[in-house]
Amino acid sequence: MNLLTESETPPHYSISSKDIIRLENASVRYRVPSERIGTFKEYIIRLLQGRVKHKTFLALSDVNFGVRRGEVFGLIGQNGAGKSTLLKLVARVLQPSSGRVQVAGKVAPLLETGAGFHAELTGRENVYLNGAMLGFTHQEMAKKFKDIVDFAELWDFIDAPMRTYSSGMWARLGFAVATDVDADILIVDEILSVGDDAFQRKSSERIEAFRQKGVTILLVSHNMSLVKQICQRAAWLDQGKLMDVGSVDIVVDRYLQSVRDKENRRLMEEQVETVDRRWGSKKIEITQVRIYDELKQPQHIFYTGQSLILEMNYLAHETVDSPVFGIAIHRQDGLHLTGPNTAFSGMNLGKISGSGKMIYTVPHLPFLPGKYYISVAAVKNDDTEIYDYHDRLYPIQIDNENRGIFEKYGLITLQGEWQHER
Repeated sequence: MNLLTESETPPHYSISSKDIIRLENASVRYRVPSERIGTFKEYIIRLLQGRVKHKTFLALSDVNFGVRRGEVFGLIGQNGAGKSTLLKLVARVLQPSSGRVQVAGKVAPLLETGAGFHAELTGRENVYLNGAMLGFTHQEMAKKFKDIVDFAELWDFIDAPMRTYSSGMWARLGFAVATDVDADILIVDEILSVGDDAFQRKSSERIEAFRQKGVTILLVSHNMSLVKQICQRAAWLDQGKLMDVGSVDIVVDRYLQSVRDKENRRLMEEQVETVDRRWGSKKIEITQVRIYDELKQPQHIFYTGQSLILEMNYLAHETVDSPVFGIAIHRQDGLHLTGPNTAFSGMNLGKISGSGKMIYTVPHLPFLPGKYYISVAAVKNDDTEIYDYHDRLYPIQIDNENRGIFEKYGLITLQGEWQHER
């Protein structure tokens, strides 16, 4: 389903002073072999024999949007959504199969820092080599060299082979070379997380300096907090289709909700696939288990502090005196976290028969982000017989993304309060 919120421009739109990038019904199709062929030789033989069958893969499908001059524009979506293909169109590395892409200005793509470095060459040699790959002459790189090494803070290692560099040093030098450019459009693809915290701050400051100079920045990132922090607008791609474009807060929230809904469906399917993990005499049979949020909506993804409601439908095939119902929650690695039951709560059900329902409500989930599994059980009150036990059949996930909850260490939150006295 297409969720576009901005009115689209007609196909004959001409790029204006307002937009520096414009995509009009842009599509990219790839032809890929329909079966895997092990070697190039085998491929050529099959091709000559007419035995190579191809299928068409649509990486981008009729994408329409514009990026305004001087804005920071976010491009979001899961892996395989078509973001990298779109970046190649803007960087003029790729031509659209149909439609039109208009770019007014010099583009500097900061895609993968240090991608052109050679491990056996020194840092100095790699700076000049990488500069040549970016289109700079030797004289131009000589003028840039001091600023690049100053920014990377690598004077003590600049004449050492790159194979002696740590991954952080490698990334710092790559970022310094890639961002020492004069461009109208900057394409930033997941490179603001290179190096340590101090260098990340320097990297962010450099990107901010580009923005203040009026450079248009096209940012691709899976860090939604970063996208919201520095972008004005965003576009969301999913399987090559433009799902939404507009205000960054609205687009990111819709994207995160879509991801959450997709993961929720996956967890529900996982629950169905593991129904063989149960045992018991079935004097009482647990016939259905449902997990809800506070709005009584079926849910398997929660955030720390949210309410969870578990409903357990049962059928007693004979009269049973004072059975005990309970649940258990395990972390994904098998650690048993809790095991409340009706007996611990002082609840005596008396004699039961036929059908009924047990409801267990957790007003505030204390768990920190991660995956957890819920077990449910009905047992005899003296623990000598299990009537029905569903062992870790019901997964839930705690996800605090975009919830303003930053605690992350350990298993649970104490929900305590800090005070400072001088």
